[in-house]
Amino acid sequence: MIDLRSDTVTLPCKNMRRLMSNAMVGDDVYGDDPTVNELEHYSAAIHGFDASLFVTSGTQANLLAIMAHCDRGEEYICGQNAHNYRYEAGGAAVLGSVQPQPIENEADGTICLDKIRAAIKPNDFHFAKTKMLSLENTIGGKVLGLDYLKSARSLTKKFGLKLHLDGARVYNAKVALDVEITEISKQFDTMTVCLSKGLGAPVGSILLGDEEFIEKARRIRKMLGGGMRQAGILAAAGLYALKNNVERLAEDHANASYLAQRVNELPGFDSSKYQVQTNLVFLDVSEEVDIASFSKAMYEQGINITPGYQGMRLVTHSGISRDDIDVFIDKAKVYFNC
Repeated sequence: MIDLRSDTVTLPCKNMRRLMSNAMVGDDVYGDDPTVNELEHYSAAIHGFDASLFVTSGTQANLLAIMAHCDRGEEYICGQNAHNYRYEAGGAAVLGSVQPQPIENEADGTICLDKIRAAIKPNDFHFAKTKMLSLENTIGGKVLGLDYLKSARSLTKKFGLKLHLDGARVYNAKVALDVEITEISKQFDTMTVCLSKGLGAPVGSILLGDEEFIEKARRIRKMLGGGMRQAGILAAAGLYALKNNVERLAEDHANASYLAQRVNELPGFDSSKYQVQTNLVFLDVSEEVDIASFSKAMYEQGINITPGYQGMRLVTHSGISRDDIDVFIDKAKVYFNC
């Protein structure tokens, strides 16, 4: 199956599986798993933080960050399109009693700093206390530049807010910007890194911050049922991903650009309005095209895509080659008789 739905469908390679099968393990809730400990120490070191915490998912990592930074009845500012606002089941509000204050994202994925400044609540008991700004990099495949991150950092320092990064695809941003990961991470008080998207691990994310923050997050993780036992089997995959699968993301980016060009050969498909910066391809589809029927036909031909409302997102990853893209376009052309 040629799966273009998401980079979450990546499969562990043979070397990763070998390390997983041979991983030294222990009870991580007791702090006894040596491979989890190694992953947490290594992650903290390479990202420039004092400590890190291995968790089951990016959704859990973001929730832990919000709940560790914000008490009940307080709020965090984020983008209207932020994953931790739109796509994480309202966890901050439901489980943390923390109010999100979303602001419309600009076309380049940023949030206008003047709008952020205006949304910060005054010290008045009528309002929830604003405690944190959350940014996402990449967001919708768009990379937030270093100058913007530095400006956001200055703003949060001025108002005494914590600055958190949802780094679900932060290594795609690192590769696209061609910088060391610390050039991004040093702008933030806390950040997450997803290991199970383009980096290719089967499970897990890491949450990074200072020791006090991570200790609080560890307690909340236990409260949420996120304590794991012999998790070194999974941590071994995360270690391999961080050490071996970063630079190859450039291949995914190149394949995404190629896919964005070729998809315009299909009648009614148009990607020209969306700049491809990383591994996500967005496109508009004419109303004359029945997206659901097209997607079903492609699935029957061994190609898995996610239909949208007169639009579509296609994602490249380690399981997608340039030849796979050509196969997709060729089969789609047969479908359209062109």
